[in-house]
Amino acid sequence: MNLKFTTFIILLFNLAAFSQDAELTATVSKNKLGVNQRLRVEFAINKQGADHFKAPNFKNFKIVGGPSQSVSQSWINGKSSFTQSYTYIIKPLRKGEFNLPSASIQFNGKTLKSKPVKIIVTDPVAIPKNPNDPDYIAEQNIHLVAEVSKAKPYVGEGIYVEYRLYFSNNVGIYDNAVTESPQYIGFWNQEIKGNGSQVKTATYNGEQYRYAVLHKALLIPTKSGKLTIDPMKMDILVAVPTGRADFFGNAITRRVRKEYSSARKTVFAKELPTENKPESFTGAVGDFTYALTSSKNVLKANESSTLKLSVAGKGNLKLFELPKIETPKELEVYQPERKEKVRITSSGLKGSITDNYTVVPEFKGKYKIPKTEFSYFNPKEKKYYTISTEDLFVDVTEGKELPVDTSNTPVQKQNVTITGKDFRFIQTSTTLATQSNTNFFKSIPFYILLLLPLISIPIAIFIGKKKDERNADIIGNKSRKADKLAKKYLAEANKQLGNKEEFYEALERALHNYLKAKLRVETSDISREKISELLRDKNINDSTISDFIEVLKSCDFARYTPFTDVQMNSEFEKAKQVIIQLDKQL
Repeated sequence: MNLKFTTFIILLFNLAAFSQDAELTATVSKNKLGVNQRLRVEFAINKQGADHFKAPNFKNFKIVGGPSQSVSQSWINGKSSFTQSYTYIIKPLRKGEFNLPSASIQFNGKTLKSKPVKIIVTDPVAIPKNPNDPDYIAEQNIHLVAEVSKAKPYVGEGIYVEYRLYFSNNVGIYDNAVTESPQYIGFWNQEIKGNGSQVKTATYNGEQYRYAVLHKALLIPTKSGKLTIDPMKMDILVAVPTGRADFFGNAITRRVRKEYSSARKTVFAKELPTENKPESFTGAVGDFTYALTSSKNVLKANESSTLKLSVAGKGNLKLFELPKIETPKELEVYQPERKEKVRITSSGLKGSITDNYTVVPEFKGKYKIPKTEFSYFNPKEKKYYTISTEDLFVDVTEGKELPVDTSNTPVQKQNVTITGKDFRFIQTSTTLATQSNTNFFKSIPFYILLLLPLISIPIAIFIGKKKDERNADIIGNKSRKADKLAKKYLAEANKQLGNKEEFYEALERALHNYLKAKLRVETSDISREKISELLRDKNINDSTISDFIEVLKSCDFARYTPFTDVQMNSEFEKAKQVIIQLDKQL
Protein backbone atom coordinates (compact mmCIF):
# COMPACT_ATOMS: atom_id res chain seq x y z
CA MET A 1 0.00 0.00 0.00
CA ASN A 2 2.80 2.41 0.95
CA LEU A 3 4.71 1.47 -2.23
CA LYS A 4 1.67 2.26 -4.38
CA PHE A 5 1.13 5.58 -2.63
CA THR A 6 4.80 6.53 -3.10
CA THR A 7 4.66 5.59 -6.78
CA PHE A 8 1.52 7.70 -7.22
CA ILE A 9 3.20 10.75 -5.64
CA ILE A 10 6.26 10.36 -7.90
CA LEU A 11 4.03 10.15 -10.99
CA LEU A 12 2.18 13.30 -9.95
CA PHE A 13 5.49 15.09 -9.36
CA ASN A 14 6.82 14.13 -12.78
CA LEU A 15 3.52 15.06 -14.46
CA ALA A 16 3.61 18.56 -12.87
CA ALA A 17 7.27 19.00 -13.73
CA PHE A 18 6.68 18.20 -17.41
CA SER A 19 3.45 20.22 -17.76
CA GLN A 20 5.42 23.43 -18.36
CA ASP A 21 7.26 24.33 -21.55
CA ALA A 22 11.04 24.12 -21.41
CA GLU A 23 12.73 27.53 -21.42
CA LEU A 24 16.32 28.76 -21.14
CA THR A 25 16.50 32.21 -19.51
CA ALA A 26 19.37 34.62 -18.99
CA THR A 27 19.44 37.01 -16.01
CA VAL A 28 22.10 39.50 -14.94
CA SER A 29 22.79 41.10 -11.56
CA LYS A 30 22.66 44.56 -13.17
CA ASN A 31 22.10 46.01 -16.63
CA LYS A 32 24.24 49.10 -16.03
CA LEU A 33 27.68 49.12 -14.43
CA GLY A 34 31.02 50.91 -14.44
CA VAL A 35 33.94 49.64 -16.47
CA ASN A 36 35.70 48.78 -13.18
CA GLN A 37 32.80 46.67 -11.82
CA ARG A 38 31.85 43.01 -12.18
CA LEU A 39 28.66 41.37 -13.41
CA ARG A 40 26.98 38.06 -12.54
CA VAL A 41 25.27 36.24 -15.43
CA GLU A 42 23.02 33.23 -14.81
CA PHE A 43 21.58 30.90 -17.48
CA ALA A 44 18.79 28.65 -16.13
CA ILE A 45 16.51 25.97 -17.60
CA ASN A 46 13.31 24.84 -15.90
CA LYS A 47 13.34 21.19 -17.13
CA GLN A 48 15.25 18.17 -15.98
CA GLY A 49 17.22 16.21 -18.58
CA ALA A 50 18.76 19.10 -20.54
CA ASP A 51 22.40 18.69 -21.55
CA HIS A 52 25.22 20.02 -23.72
CA PHE A 53 25.07 23.61 -22.46
CA LYS A 54 26.97 26.03 -24.67
CA ALA A 55 27.91 29.43 -23.23
CA PRO A 56 27.71 32.56 -25.42
CA ASN A 57 30.74 34.35 -26.82
CA PHE A 58 31.56 36.87 -24.04
CA LYS A 59 32.97 39.40 -26.48
CA ASN A 60 33.93 42.73 -24.85
CA PHE A 61 33.90 40.94 -21.45
CA LYS A 62 36.41 38.87 -19.50
CA ILE A 63 35.37 35.80 -17.51
CA VAL A 64 36.74 36.14 -13.97
CA GLY A 65 34.70 33.37 -12.35
CA GLY A 66 32.72 30.29 -13.37
CA PRO A 67 30.97 28.56 -14.74
CA SER A 68 29.43 27.25 -11.53
CA GLN A 69 26.59 24.79 -11.96
CA SER A 70 23.68 24.26 -9.54
CA VAL A 71 20.45 22.24 -9.49
CA SER A 72 17.39 22.89 -7.33
CA GLN A 73 14.12 20.98 -7.10
CA SER A 74 11.14 21.70 -4.84
CA TRP A 75 7.52 20.73 -4.16
CA ILE A 76 5.45 23.55 -2.57
CA ASN A 77 1.66 23.53 -2.10
CA GLY A 78 1.19 20.83 -4.70
CA LYS A 79 3.37 22.57 -7.28
CA SER A 80 6.80 21.37 -8.29
CA SER A 81 9.67 23.40 -9.69
CA PHE A 82 13.03 22.49 -11.16
CA THR A 83 15.98 24.74 -12.04
CA GLN A 84 19.34 23.91 -13.48
CA SER A 85 21.61 26.95 -13.74
CA TYR A 86 25.06 27.94 -15.05
CA THR A 87 26.60 31.09 -13.49
CA TYR A 88 29.48 33.27 -14.70
CA ILE A 89 31.21 36.32 -13.20
CA ILE A 90 32.38 38.65 -15.98
CA LYS A 91 34.13 42.00 -16.18
CA PRO A 92 33.71 44.56 -19.02
CA LEU A 93 36.78 45.44 -21.07
CA ARG A 94 35.62 48.87 -22.29
CA LYS A 95 32.76 51.38 -22.21
CA GLY A 96 29.71 51.17 -24.46
CA GLU A 97 26.39 49.40 -25.04
CA PHE A 98 26.69 45.66 -25.69
CA ASN A 99 24.30 42.79 -26.34
CA LEU A 100 25.19 39.64 -24.45
CA PRO A 101 24.64 36.87 -27.08
CA SER A 102 22.36 33.87 -26.58
CA ALA A 103 23.41 30.70 -24.79
CA SER A 104 22.08 27.29 -25.93
CA ILE A 105 21.27 23.85 -24.47
CA GLN A 106 19.89 20.54 -25.82
CA PHE A 107 16.57 19.19 -24.52
CA ASN A 108 14.59 16.25 -26.03
CA GLY A 109 16.52 16.60 -29.29
CA LYS A 110 15.77 20.32 -29.55
CA THR A 111 18.11 23.29 -29.16
CA LEU A 112 16.86 25.95 -26.74
CA LYS A 113 18.35 29.45 -26.82
CA SER A 114 18.19 32.32 -24.31
CA LYS A 115 17.32 35.87 -25.31
CA PRO A 116 20.15 38.43 -25.75
CA VAL A 117 20.62 40.83 -22.82
CA LYS A 118 21.54 44.50 -23.23
CA ILE A 119 24.40 45.71 -20.99
CA ILE A 120 25.44 49.38 -20.57
CA VAL A 121 29.04 50.00 -19.45
CA THR A 122 29.84 53.50 -18.14
CA ASP A 123 32.91 55.31 -16.82
CA PRO A 124 34.60 53.89 -13.71
CA VAL A 125 32.59 54.35 -10.52
CA ALA A 126 33.84 54.89 -6.99
CA ILE A 127 34.27 51.54 -5.23
CA PRO A 128 35.25 51.28 -1.56
CA LYS A 129 38.39 49.51 -0.51
CA ASN A 130 36.24 46.75 0.92
CA PRO A 131 33.41 45.86 -1.51
CA ASN A 132 31.93 43.59 1.20
CA ASP A 133 31.47 46.53 3.58
CA PRO A 134 27.87 46.10 4.91
CA ASP A 135 27.17 49.85 4.75
CA TYR A 136 28.24 49.97 1.11
CA ILE A 137 26.17 46.90 0.20
CA ALA A 138 23.09 48.33 1.96
CA GLU A 139 23.53 51.65 0.17
CA GLN A 140 23.88 50.06 -3.27
CA ASN A 141 20.93 47.68 -2.90
CA ILE A 142 18.23 49.92 -1.36
CA HIS A 143 16.83 53.13 -2.87
CA LEU A 144 14.07 55.44 -1.60
CA VAL A 145 12.50 57.14 -4.62
CA ALA A 146 9.79 59.80 -5.00
CA GLU A 147 7.91 59.64 -8.30
CA VAL A 148 5.63 62.49 -9.45
CA SER A 149 2.91 61.74 -12.00
CA LYS A 150 3.25 65.11 -13.78
CA ALA A 151 6.03 67.69 -13.50
CA LYS A 152 4.21 70.63 -15.14
CA PRO A 153 0.53 70.71 -14.10
CA TYR A 154 -1.80 73.70 -14.20
CA VAL A 155 -2.79 75.49 -11.01
CA GLY A 156 -5.72 73.48 -9.64
CA GLU A 157 -4.85 70.33 -11.60
CA GLY A 158 -4.46 67.19 -9.49
CA ILE A 159 -1.25 65.13 -9.62
CA TYR A 160 0.12 62.51 -7.25
CA VAL A 161 3.46 61.72 -5.65
CA GLU A 162 4.39 58.13 -4.80
CA TYR A 163 7.23 57.11 -2.50
CA ARG A 164 8.72 53.74 -3.40
CA LEU A 165 11.32 51.70 -1.55
CA TYR A 166 13.36 49.62 -4.03
CA PHE A 167 15.43 46.74 -2.63
CA SER A 168 17.33 43.97 -4.42
CA ASN A 169 17.17 40.24 -3.76
CA ASN A 170 20.62 40.42 -2.16
CA VAL A 171 19.37 42.11 1.02
CA GLY A 172 16.54 41.80 3.50
CA ILE A 173 14.58 44.42 5.43
CA TYR A 174 13.66 43.73 9.06
CA ASP A 175 12.47 47.08 10.30
CA ASN A 176 11.74 50.54 8.89
CA ALA A 177 10.35 53.82 10.19
CA VAL A 178 9.69 57.22 8.61
CA THR A 179 11.84 59.77 10.48
CA GLU A 180 10.73 62.80 8.47
CA SER A 181 7.58 63.15 6.41
CA PRO A 182 7.63 65.25 3.21
CA GLN A 183 6.24 68.80 3.19
CA TYR A 184 3.92 69.96 0.39
CA ILE A 185 4.24 73.75 0.55
CA GLY A 186 2.09 75.42 -2.13
CA PHE A 187 -0.14 72.35 -2.59
CA TRP A 188 -3.50 71.25 -1.29
CA ASN A 189 -2.71 67.65 -0.37
CA GLN A 190 -4.47 64.52 0.78
CA GLU A 191 -3.10 61.05 1.47
CA ILE A 192 -4.22 58.27 -0.87
CA LYS A 193 -4.76 55.15 1.21
CA GLY A 194 -3.64 51.89 -0.39
CA ASN A 195 -4.27 48.22 0.31
CA GLY A 196 -1.12 47.65 2.34
CA SER A 197 2.48 47.66 1.19
CA GLN A 198 2.31 44.85 -1.37
CA VAL A 199 5.73 43.88 -2.74
CA LYS A 200 6.06 44.08 -6.53
CA THR A 201 8.91 43.81 -9.03
CA ALA A 202 10.15 46.52 -11.37
CA THR A 203 13.24 47.77 -13.19
CA TYR A 204 15.15 50.64 -11.56
CA ASN A 205 18.30 52.09 -13.18
CA GLY A 206 18.31 49.15 -15.56
CA GLU A 207 18.25 46.51 -12.79
CA GLN A 208 15.55 44.23 -11.41
CA TYR A 209 14.31 45.22 -7.94
CA ARG A 210 11.50 44.45 -5.60
CA TYR A 211 9.63 47.49 -4.35
CA ALA A 212 6.86 48.56 -1.99
CA VAL A 213 4.80 51.77 -2.11
CA LEU A 214 5.22 53.41 1.30
CA HIS A 215 3.18 56.57 0.82
CA LYS A 216 1.02 58.12 -1.87
CA ALA A 217 -0.56 61.58 -1.83
CA LEU A 218 -2.80 63.66 -4.08
CA LEU A 219 -1.36 67.14 -4.71
CA ILE A 220 -3.19 70.14 -6.19
CA PRO A 221 -1.05 73.27 -6.81
CA THR A 222 -2.63 76.37 -5.29
CA LYS A 223 -0.23 78.85 -6.87
CA SER A 224 1.89 79.06 -10.00
CA GLY A 225 5.67 78.86 -10.29
CA LYS A 226 8.34 76.56 -8.96
CA LEU A 227 7.06 74.37 -6.12
CA THR A 228 9.30 72.04 -4.12
CA ILE A 229 8.42 68.70 -2.53
CA ASP A 230 10.75 68.06 0.40
CA PRO A 231 12.37 64.60 0.79
CA MET A 232 11.03 61.74 2.84
CA LYS A 233 13.58 60.27 5.26
CA MET A 234 13.58 56.74 6.65
CA ASP A 235 15.55 54.67 9.14
CA ILE A 236 15.89 51.05 7.91
CA LEU A 237 17.38 47.92 9.48
CA VAL A 238 18.99 45.98 6.60
CA ALA A 239 20.31 42.41 6.52
CA VAL A 240 23.29 42.20 4.11
CA PRO A 241 25.25 39.07 3.10
CA THR A 242 28.75 38.66 4.56
CA GLY A 243 29.98 36.33 1.82
CA ARG A 244 30.20 33.41 4.28
CA ALA A 245 27.89 30.43 4.84
CA ASP A 246 26.97 28.29 7.83
CA PHE A 247 27.36 24.52 8.22
CA PHE A 248 24.21 23.88 6.16
CA GLY A 249 25.26 26.19 3.32
CA ASN A 250 22.92 29.02 4.24
CA ALA A 251 24.26 32.52 3.72
CA ILE A 252 25.31 34.37 6.88
CA THR A 253 23.98 37.94 7.03
CA ARG A 254 24.77 40.98 9.12
CA ARG A 255 22.25 43.61 10.14
CA VAL A 256 23.07 47.31 9.76
CA ARG A 257 20.87 50.37 10.35
CA LYS A 258 21.03 53.12 7.74
CA GLU A 259 19.17 56.33 6.97
CA TYR A 260 17.74 56.80 3.49
CA SER A 261 16.34 59.93 1.88
CA SER A 262 14.40 60.47 -1.34
CA ALA A 263 15.51 63.15 -3.77
CA ARG A 264 13.92 66.60 -3.56
CA LYS A 265 11.31 66.96 -6.31
CA THR A 266 10.41 70.13 -8.20
CA VAL A 267 7.04 70.84 -9.84
CA PHE A 268 6.49 73.81 -12.16
CA ALA A 269 2.82 74.85 -11.80
CA LYS A 270 1.50 76.72 -14.86
CA GLU A 271 -0.81 79.71 -14.53
CA LEU A 272 -4.27 79.21 -16.01
CA PRO A 273 -4.63 81.00 -19.37
CA THR A 274 -6.29 84.42 -19.30
CA GLU A 275 -7.46 84.25 -22.90
CA ASN A 276 -11.19 83.41 -23.19
CA LYS A 277 -11.46 83.19 -19.41
CA PRO A 278 -15.20 83.41 -18.48
CA GLU A 279 -16.41 85.92 -15.91
CA SER A 280 -18.19 83.13 -14.06
CA PHE A 281 -14.94 81.15 -13.56
CA THR A 282 -14.17 80.65 -9.84
CA GLY A 283 -11.20 78.27 -10.02
CA ALA A 284 -12.73 74.91 -11.04
CA VAL A 285 -10.17 72.74 -12.88
CA GLY A 286 -11.11 69.32 -14.24
CA ASP A 287 -14.07 67.83 -16.10
CA PHE A 288 -17.52 68.53 -14.61
CA THR A 289 -21.27 68.53 -15.11
CA TYR A 290 -23.56 71.18 -13.63
CA ALA A 291 -27.30 71.27 -12.91
CA LEU A 292 -29.97 73.29 -11.07
CA THR A 293 -33.20 71.45 -10.24
CA SER A 294 -36.29 72.02 -8.07
CA SER A 295 -38.10 69.43 -5.99
CA LYS A 296 -41.48 71.17 -6.61
CA ASN A 297 -42.51 73.63 -9.29
CA VAL A 298 -46.14 73.98 -8.10
CA LEU A 299 -46.86 74.53 -4.40
CA LYS A 300 -48.95 76.45 -1.90
CA ALA A 301 -47.95 79.43 0.24
CA ASN A 302 -45.78 78.47 3.24
CA GLU A 303 -45.09 75.11 1.60
CA SER A 304 -41.35 74.43 1.16
CA SER A 305 -39.48 73.48 -1.97
CA THR A 306 -35.80 72.53 -2.42
CA LEU A 307 -33.52 73.99 -5.08
CA LYS A 308 -30.59 71.66 -5.76
CA LEU A 309 -27.43 73.22 -7.25
CA SER A 310 -24.93 70.46 -8.05
CA VAL A 311 -21.45 70.10 -9.61
CA ALA A 312 -20.20 66.57 -10.33
CA GLY A 313 -17.17 65.07 -12.04
CA LYS A 314 -13.41 64.81 -11.54
CA GLY A 315 -11.13 67.67 -10.49
CA ASN A 316 -10.42 70.07 -7.63
CA LEU A 317 -13.93 69.69 -6.21
CA LYS A 318 -13.07 71.16 -2.78
CA LEU A 319 -11.20 74.22 -4.02
CA PHE A 320 -13.76 76.40 -5.78
CA GLU A 321 -17.02 78.16 -5.01
CA LEU A 322 -20.40 77.12 -6.40
CA PRO A 323 -22.52 79.78 -8.12
CA LYS A 324 -25.12 81.62 -6.05
CA ILE A 325 -28.78 81.60 -7.11
CA GLU A 326 -30.89 84.76 -7.17
CA THR A 327 -34.54 84.54 -6.16
CA PRO A 328 -37.39 87.09 -6.10
CA LYS A 329 -37.77 88.91 -2.78
CA GLU A 330 -41.26 87.43 -2.40
CA LEU A 331 -39.66 84.00 -1.90
CA GLU A 332 -38.04 83.35 1.45
CA VAL A 333 -34.76 81.45 0.84
CA TYR A 334 -32.66 79.94 3.64
CA GLN A 335 -28.88 79.50 3.72
CA PRO A 336 -27.87 76.51 1.56
CA GLU A 337 -26.97 73.17 3.09
CA ARG A 338 -23.70 71.85 1.63
CA LYS A 339 -23.44 68.12 0.85
CA GLU A 340 -20.18 66.58 -0.38
CA LYS A 341 -19.75 63.10 -1.81
CA VAL A 342 -16.08 63.15 -2.79
CA ARG A 343 -13.62 60.28 -2.86
CA ILE A 344 -9.86 60.48 -3.36
CA THR A 345 -8.23 58.33 -6.03
CA SER A 346 -4.79 58.24 -7.62
CA SER A 347 -6.21 60.15 -10.60
CA GLY A 348 -7.70 62.95 -8.45
CA LEU A 349 -10.87 63.91 -6.61
CA LYS A 350 -14.10 62.35 -7.90
CA GLY A 351 -17.70 62.85 -6.84
CA SER A 352 -20.14 65.72 -6.39
CA ILE A 353 -20.76 68.86 -4.32
CA THR A 354 -24.33 70.06 -3.83
CA ASP A 355 -25.93 73.18 -2.31
CA ASN A 356 -29.55 72.60 -1.23
CA TYR A 357 -31.62 75.79 -0.88
CA THR A 358 -34.93 75.65 1.00
CA VAL A 359 -37.51 78.03 -0.55
CA VAL A 360 -40.75 79.02 1.21
CA PRO A 361 -43.19 81.31 -0.71
CA GLU A 362 -45.46 83.68 1.22
CA PHE A 363 -47.78 85.05 -1.48
CA LYS A 364 -49.71 83.61 -4.39
CA GLY A 365 -48.18 84.07 -7.84
CA LYS A 366 -45.70 82.80 -10.39
CA TYR A 367 -42.02 83.56 -9.76
CA LYS A 368 -38.95 83.14 -11.95
CA ILE A 369 -35.58 81.96 -10.67
CA PRO A 370 -33.04 83.20 -13.23
CA LYS A 371 -30.59 80.82 -14.90
CA THR A 372 -27.05 80.43 -13.52
CA GLU A 373 -23.65 79.75 -15.10
CA PHE A 374 -20.75 77.55 -14.06
CA SER A 375 -17.33 77.64 -15.75
CA TYR A 376 -14.35 75.31 -15.47
CA PHE A 377 -10.98 74.75 -17.13
CA ASN A 378 -10.20 71.37 -18.68
CA PRO A 379 -6.40 70.80 -18.39
CA LYS A 380 -6.37 67.95 -20.92
CA GLU A 381 -8.04 70.00 -23.63
CA LYS A 382 -6.48 73.26 -22.38
CA LYS A 383 -9.70 75.26 -22.73
CA TYR A 384 -12.54 76.75 -20.69
CA TYR A 385 -16.12 75.48 -20.71
CA THR A 386 -19.27 77.23 -19.49
CA ILE A 387 -22.48 75.39 -18.55
CA SER A 388 -25.75 77.35 -18.26
CA THR A 389 -28.97 76.18 -16.60
CA GLU A 390 -32.51 76.99 -17.72
CA ASP A 391 -34.80 79.48 -15.96
CA LEU A 392 -36.88 77.85 -13.22
CA PHE A 393 -40.46 78.88 -12.42
CA VAL A 394 -42.23 78.42 -9.09
CA ASP A 395 -46.02 78.56 -9.34
CA VAL A 396 -47.74 79.32 -6.00
CA THR A 397 -51.41 78.41 -6.52
CA GLU A 398 -52.85 79.16 -3.08
CA GLY A 399 -52.07 81.86 -0.53
CA LYS A 400 -52.40 85.55 0.26
CA GLU A 401 -52.46 88.01 -2.59
CA LEU A 402 -49.33 90.05 -3.14
CA PRO A 403 -49.91 93.53 -1.56
CA VAL A 404 -50.15 96.40 -4.06
CA ASP A 405 -47.35 98.95 -3.86
CA THR A 406 -48.96 102.40 -3.34
CA SER A 407 -45.74 104.30 -2.98
CA ASN A 408 -46.07 105.74 -6.51
CA THR A 409 -49.66 107.20 -6.17
CA PRO A 410 -49.99 111.00 -6.83
CA VAL A 411 -49.80 113.33 -3.78
CA GLN A 412 -53.02 115.39 -3.16
CA LYS A 413 -52.49 119.08 -2.39
CA GLN A 414 -54.14 120.24 0.90
CA ASN A 415 -54.64 123.66 2.49
CA VAL A 416 -52.68 124.50 5.64
CA THR A 417 -54.86 124.38 8.77
CA ILE A 418 -53.91 126.66 11.66
CA THR A 419 -54.33 124.93 15.00
CA GLY A 420 -53.10 127.80 17.23
CA LYS A 421 -49.89 125.97 18.11
CA ASP A 422 -47.98 126.32 14.86
CA PHE A 423 -46.80 129.95 15.41
CA ARG A 424 -46.16 131.77 18.72
CA PHE A 425 -45.50 135.50 19.67
CA ILE A 426 -42.10 136.70 20.74
CA GLN A 427 -41.86 136.91 24.57
CA THR A 428 -41.61 140.56 25.80
CA SER A 429 -41.04 140.07 29.58
CA THR A 430 -38.44 138.20 31.62
CA THR A 431 -38.12 136.61 35.04
CA LEU A 432 -34.35 137.02 35.64
CA ALA A 433 -32.99 136.54 39.18
CA THR A 434 -29.65 137.58 40.75
CA GLN A 435 -27.21 134.69 41.29
CA SER A 436 -25.86 134.30 44.83
CA ASN A 437 -22.07 134.75 45.36
CA THR A 438 -20.19 132.38 47.70
CA ASN A 439 -16.66 132.86 49.12
CA PHE A 440 -14.00 130.24 48.29
CA PHE A 441 -12.25 130.74 51.64
CA LYS A 442 -13.32 128.13 54.21
CA SER A 443 -15.43 126.39 51.60
CA ILE A 444 -15.43 122.62 51.02
CA PRO A 445 -13.20 122.87 47.91
CA PHE A 446 -10.82 125.05 49.97
CA TYR A 447 -10.32 122.37 52.64
CA ILE A 448 -10.02 119.60 50.00
CA LEU A 449 -7.18 121.39 48.23
CA LEU A 450 -5.55 122.14 51.57
CA LEU A 451 -5.48 118.49 52.64
CA LEU A 452 -4.70 117.05 49.19
CA PRO A 453 -0.84 117.29 49.49
CA LEU A 454 -0.94 115.55 52.90
CA ILE A 455 -3.06 112.71 51.47
CA SER A 456 -1.00 112.34 48.26
CA ILE A 457 2.32 111.73 50.09
CA PRO A 458 1.41 108.27 51.55
CA ILE A 459 -0.31 107.35 48.27
CA ALA A 460 2.88 108.19 46.36
CA ILE A 461 4.95 106.12 48.83
CA PHE A 462 2.58 103.15 48.38
CA ILE A 463 2.71 103.39 44.58
CA GLY A 464 6.52 103.63 44.68
CA LYS A 465 6.77 100.44 46.75
CA LYS A 466 4.47 98.59 44.40
CA LYS A 467 6.55 99.77 41.43
CA ASP A 468 9.75 98.52 43.12
CA GLU A 469 8.12 95.16 43.78
CA ARG A 470 7.01 94.96 40.16
CA ASN A 471 10.50 95.84 38.91
CA ALA A 472 11.94 93.12 41.15
CA ASP A 473 9.54 90.59 39.60
CA ILE A 474 11.77 89.65 36.65
CA ILE A 475 9.64 86.71 35.50
CA GLY A 476 6.44 88.74 35.70
CA ASN A 477 7.97 91.67 33.80
CA LYS A 478 9.23 89.31 31.12
CA SER A 479 5.79 87.73 30.83
CA ARG A 480 4.05 91.14 30.56
CA LYS A 481 6.61 92.32 28.01
CA ALA A 482 6.12 89.13 25.97
CA ASP A 483 2.34 89.52 26.12
CA LYS A 484 2.62 93.12 24.90
CA LEU A 485 4.97 92.05 22.09
CA ALA A 486 2.60 89.26 21.02
CA LYS A 487 -0.31 91.72 20.84
CA LYS A 488 1.83 94.07 18.75
CA TYR A 489 2.69 91.46 16.12
CA LEU A 490 -0.79 89.92 16.09
CA ALA A 491 -2.67 93.23 15.93
CA GLU A 492 -3.33 92.95 12.19
CA ALA A 493 -4.47 89.32 12.49
CA ASN A 494 -6.82 90.36 15.32
CA LYS A 495 -8.45 92.94 13.02
CA GLN A 496 -9.09 90.26 10.39
CA LEU A 497 -10.84 87.76 12.70
CA GLY A 498 -13.83 86.45 10.78
CA ASN A 499 -12.23 86.93 7.33
CA LYS A 500 -10.61 83.54 6.75
CA GLU A 501 -8.15 84.33 3.94
CA GLU A 502 -7.01 87.70 5.34
CA PHE A 503 -6.79 86.37 8.90
CA TYR A 504 -4.52 83.39 8.13
CA GLU A 505 -2.31 85.46 5.82
CA ALA A 506 -1.90 88.09 8.54
CA LEU A 507 -1.28 85.39 11.18
CA GLU A 508 1.43 83.70 9.10
CA ARG A 509 3.00 87.09 8.28
CA ALA A 510 3.04 88.00 12.00
CA LEU A 511 4.88 84.80 12.93
CA HIS A 512 7.48 85.32 10.20
CA ASN A 513 7.93 89.02 11.15
CA TYR A 514 8.46 88.05 14.77
CA LEU A 515 11.20 85.54 13.87
CA LYS A 516 12.71 88.04 11.43
CA ALA A 517 12.99 90.62 14.21
CA LYS A 518 14.26 88.19 16.83
CA LEU A 519 16.60 86.01 14.74
CA ARG A 520 17.57 88.71 12.20
CA VAL A 521 16.92 86.32 9.29
CA GLU A 522 14.43 86.33 6.43
CA THR A 523 12.19 83.38 7.41
CA SER A 524 9.59 83.67 4.65
CA ASP A 525 11.98 82.07 2.14
CA ILE A 526 13.15 79.12 4.24
CA SER A 527 11.49 75.83 5.10
CA ARG A 528 9.89 74.85 8.39
CA GLU A 529 12.74 72.39 8.94
CA LYS A 530 15.25 75.27 8.76
CA ILE A 531 13.11 77.35 11.14
CA SER A 532 13.11 74.44 13.62
CA GLU A 533 16.89 74.18 13.32
CA LEU A 534 17.35 77.93 13.95
CA LEU A 535 15.15 77.78 17.04
CA ARG A 536 16.98 74.74 18.41
CA ASP A 537 20.25 76.66 18.01
CA LYS A 538 18.69 79.31 20.31
CA ASN A 539 17.96 76.57 22.91
CA ILE A 540 14.18 76.75 22.45
CA ASN A 541 12.51 73.65 23.89
CA ASP A 542 11.02 71.13 21.47
CA SER A 543 7.40 71.56 22.61
CA THR A 544 7.45 75.31 21.85
CA ILE A 545 9.07 74.66 18.44
CA SER A 546 6.44 72.02 17.69
CA ASP A 547 3.61 74.45 18.62
CA PHE A 548 5.13 77.17 16.39
CA ILE A 549 5.43 74.85 13.37
CA GLU A 550 1.91 73.54 14.01
CA VAL A 551 0.47 77.09 13.80
CA LEU A 552 2.36 77.65 10.51
CA LYS A 553 0.90 74.40 9.14
CA SER A 554 -2.60 75.45 10.20
CA CYS A 555 -2.17 78.78 8.37
CA ASP A 556 -1.23 76.96 5.17
CA PHE A 557 -3.93 74.30 5.48
CA ALA A 558 -6.80 76.53 6.64
CA ARG A 559 -6.82 78.71 3.53
CA TYR A 560 -8.19 75.82 1.49
CA THR A 561 -10.59 74.27 3.97
CA PRO A 562 -13.71 75.58 5.76
CA PHE A 563 -12.86 77.13 9.14
CA THR A 564 -15.23 78.63 11.70
CA ASP A 565 -14.81 81.80 13.76
CA VAL A 566 -14.32 79.63 16.84
CA GLN A 567 -11.40 77.84 15.18
CA MET A 568 -9.89 81.16 14.08
CA ASN A 569 -10.09 82.52 17.65
CA SER A 570 -8.47 79.31 18.89
CA GLU A 571 -5.62 79.64 16.35
CA PHE A 572 -5.16 83.33 17.35
CA GLU A 573 -4.82 82.47 21.04
CA LYS A 574 -2.47 79.58 20.23
CA ALA A 575 -0.24 81.90 18.14
CA LYS A 576 -0.25 84.46 20.96
CA GLN A 577 0.88 81.89 23.52
CA VAL A 578 3.58 80.57 21.17
CA ILE A 579 5.07 84.06 20.72
CA ILE A 580 4.97 84.62 24.50
CA GLN A 581 6.76 81.33 25.15
CA LEU A 582 9.36 82.04 22.46
CA ASP A 583 10.03 85.54 23.79
CA LYS A 584 10.56 84.18 27.29
CA GLN A 585 13.21 81.75 26.02
CA LEU A 586 14.98 83.95 23.46
